[in-house]
Amino acid sequence: MQEPNKRDAATMVMLDVRRIKPYERNPRRSENPEYDRIKASIRAGGMDQHLVVTCRPGETDYVVGAGGNTRLHILQALYQETGDERFQWVDCLFKPWREESDVLLAHLRENDLRGGLSFIDKAQAVFEAKELLEEEMGIDDLSQRRLETILRDSGYSLSHGLISQMGYAVHTLLPVIPKALKSGLGRPQVERLRALDRAARALWKKRKLGDDASFDAVFTALCERYDSPEWDLELLRNAIEIEIAEELEVSIQAIRVELDAQLSGREIETPIPDDNHGADTPEERAPSPKAITTKAKSAAKDKRPGDSHGNNTDTVSKGEAFPPQRPSLVIPPDASEQHSEEPPDTLRESEADSSESAITLSQPRATDLKSLRARAWTLAARLAQRNGIGDLVVPLSGKGLGFILRDVPDSSLADQLDADTLGQVSMLWWHLAACAEMTVAPLDAVIATLSDDSILRQALENQDAGLLFNSVWTLDPGHTGYRLWRQLGDQDWQDLLNLMDTYRRIHRAAQAAQVRLWE
Repeated sequence: MQEPNKRDAATMVMLDVRRIKPYERNPRRSENPEYDRIKASIRAGGMDQHLVVTCRPGETDYVVGAGGNTRLHILQALYQETGDERFQWVDCLFKPWREESDVLLAHLRENDLRGGLSFIDKAQAVFEAKELLEEEMGIDDLSQRRLETILRDSGYSLSHGLISQMGYAVHTLLPVIPKALKSGLGRPQVERLRALDRAARALWKKRKLGDDASFDAVFTALCERYDSPEWDLELLRNAIEIEIAEELEVSIQAIRVELDAQLSGREIETPIPDDNHGADTPEERAPSPKAITTKAKSAAKDKRPGDSHGNNTDTVSKGEAFPPQRPSLVIPPDASEQHSEEPPDTLRESEADSSESAITLSQPRATDLKSLRARAWTLAARLAQRNGIGDLVVPLSGKGLGFILRDVPDSSLADQLDADTLGQVSMLWWHLAACAEMTVAPLDAVIATLSDDSILRQALENQDAGLLFNSVWTLDPGHTGYRLWRQLGDQDWQDLLNLMDTYRRIHRAAQAAQVRLWE
């Protein structure tokens, strides 16, 4: 057989598969999941597309030039298994050699076109191509903007933002979470992880815990600890929050609120002032949150069983007792049985996009109580989690509104958050308490779910609304729009509206079915 002129333009040639080598820089670093199907197809009907090959200067054997590594492996395997010449000789499209980077990019284009390449495989190939281009061009560092242009001119268009995410995945994440990335962690998860990295780093430096190097050491160690094919970003976030809270000796709830603020681009000043000198407006003359929680802790300490008002002389003069009329309810004593069904939407970071979940929940089709209660719990838990009080929401299966609150927010938040943020958290807590009917549900049923040292339990058990008002910063309801509605992010706002709508749907469904919610 006549050899092709390796300087000629592209030409067809028949080659022995034993003289063709796979491309060693193949972007696909794991076995093609379609291998068995492709092998069966080639065994039955042969190749339906020519292999593209090239030849490096000074070499006599050929190398796959643009995709086709899987098909070459299959042809070689079939020839070894059968000895059939139809698998030995193959028609190929020969293309003269140009540059190593050209071949790598040709493989990347072909593999991406056929699908199945993981995000990290593509990212590694792009940055391997960058290194080759730097070597071929004789420069030390090819900027991402210039790389974007070269890739586009080569027929492989990537945005600058995507290239940046790929670089973060390759240089920062791959050394510390290889199992997670190679198991299929995609661009959305990498984006959220990078956002967490930036927000936690900013909080670390703002709180004067150290420089970038000290944060990198913590972040790297925690990433490595939680690296697994079943990657869960929430585990990593919780670990970072605990690390920062322990270093500062503050409440983890306060750190969650601050980290949420960093993630959403809001600024929190800490600590907040604890006096009201010079207050001119009704809002500024309101009792400071620190004073409120200090009184609440003192009042809770002075409480005695059976004393409906205790020794707290600072409680509000109106509404000191909760409504005496409560329907009856028996909650299952085993907390593990409180919510046996899985909610329709989860809070895990493995969702492709949490905003899509909000859209899905905004138009519920289910009207049965079980689904509506699960939906209420999902929305409440998601709202609480994003505002630093996720540990206060407890699922309640088969009873009430689908969830309850186990206590008031941590009193240390008053010392650690600015007034705007504390107002948002406090007023959100009251909205959740309303949607769970915490102060109107049957007393015995609610008490059974709360711990003995819970301030919420003491307030409900003693019918002391003042203790509750002094434990959660409670402003004039007229401030709701300013302190909560205006400040909530779009997703939180949508979830809050959906939760209130679900509350109404639950009551309508119960009325239509002639079911008492708390029985």
